[in-house]
Amino acid sequence: MRAKAGKGAARATRREGLVPGVVYGGKSEPAMIAIDPRLIMRELHGSWRSQLYQIVVDGKKTSVALLRAVQMHPVTDRPLHVDFQRMVAGQHIRVEIPVHFVGEDECPGFKRDGVLNTVMHSIEINCDVENIPEAFIADLSGLDIHDTISWSQLKGTENVTHTNQNEEDFVVASISAPTIAVEIEEEDAAEAEAAAAESAEEAKVSEE
Repeated sequence: MRAKAGKGAARATRREGLVPGVVYGGKSEPAMIAIDPRLIMRELHGSWRSQLYQIVVDGKKTSVALLRAVQMHPVTDRPLHVDFQRMVAGQHIRVEIPVHFVGEDECPGFKRDGVLNTVMHSIEINCDVENIPEAFIADLSGLDIHDTISWSQLKGTENVTHTNQNEEDFVVASISAPTIAVEIEEEDAAEAEAAAAESAEEAKVSEE
């Protein structure tokens, strides 16, 4: 626990090798905390936006919370400050859930050199604290070129509602046809350039 708030106290915490943070919400006063930066960096590689954390201060469990914001240093990419929001049973929240894609090896579209076009890497939802999904699963195993996968086809959407006001069943990803690149060898390109120059010269002589 940090005893003081403010910029001076936060800088002092960083000088000690820790990351200053705050735990707010839950009808309780904000709590000033200090965290080992290695713990924060480890969580940033996972689905931290949808993960519930048990906050333990000085060996005592205090709150279950969501990690809402992480302020990073613009040069070193080290965490400078973190915000946690306390959760209480039955509370409804808005949270962003990542989409994980599976079945790539069995996807007919991929076997025909199709390309995955990801429309949404994550989806914002409303749900209660007890039903926060870790991720939505998009199964690509049955998709061919030009096929799409939408919200209604995702796994893990039970007990949640999305916040998309424009569409009830929106597209999350599709399989696009392969892009065919036509390569011109340097020799062919030189011949084409010479032929174009010759044609231009002949046209000039003809005009004269």
